[in-house]
Amino acid sequence: MMPAMAWFNESFGEEYLELYSHRDESEAERHVDFVERCLGGSRPRAVLDLACGAGRHTLALRRRGYRALGVDLSLTLLVHMKGPKVAGDMRLLPFAAESFDWVLNFFTSFGYFEKERENFLVLEEITRVLSPGGGFLIDIMNAGPVLASLKPREVQEPGGGRRVEIERWFDEDKKRINKRITVHDAVRPPRSFFESVRAYQPDEVVIGLRWAGLEVDRLFGNFHGDSYASDSERLILVGRKPA
Repeated sequence: MMPAMAWFNESFGEEYLELYSHRDESEAERHVDFVERCLGGSRPRAVLDLACGAGRHTLALRRRGYRALGVDLSLTLLVHMKGPKVAGDMRLLPFAAESFDWVLNFFTSFGYFEKERENFLVLEEITRVLSPGGGFLIDIMNAGPVLASLKPREVQEPGGGRRVEIERWFDEDKKRINKRITVHDAVRPPRSFFESVRAYQPDEVVIGLRWAGLEVDRLFGNFHGDSYASDSERLILVGRKPA
């Protein structure tokens, strides 16, 4: 059963940072290497890290001299971020039109919303805040391999008497991959967190981007730069807003 409150309002807290600690600064640096190779060209005036979380990509960009800003809905994650940040909803970004030359969206943070119209509002907002000729990158899971290898149950024991139970299931009617994480330790009662993301096929996102006014130049399957294939690790869409 879905929680009464939208899952993304509850799940991105202190526990999230611990559970996903393997997503670190060195990975963010590799991702920014990839962005520079793909988008290249003239140096952007400003870069938006959309759904930045604790801001590892924003900071990687700023270490290279980019004028980068992170935006996220989670105040808890933003507190942990050292760089420039703004609290905001990606369906209604708190920025003027044409404010950014690059908009970057990493780690499957597209597809959060249960209503499809709300998900595609995100693409319309990317279009609105991008300058003409500006570039974008959207990095999401590749649904085929994820579904083929979906583990219904998993137990992790990271140490310190902590036990993490993970349940996963696919809602075929809504095309959503759901995950419930329950954390047990000796100090506090068990805590549960729910995640739910729409599983997209490439054509669905490409068409949505075009409807929003953006053009897709390339599809990649990973951050090494390999072209997308049905069995790729990721689905990474790179393109531009027409000048």
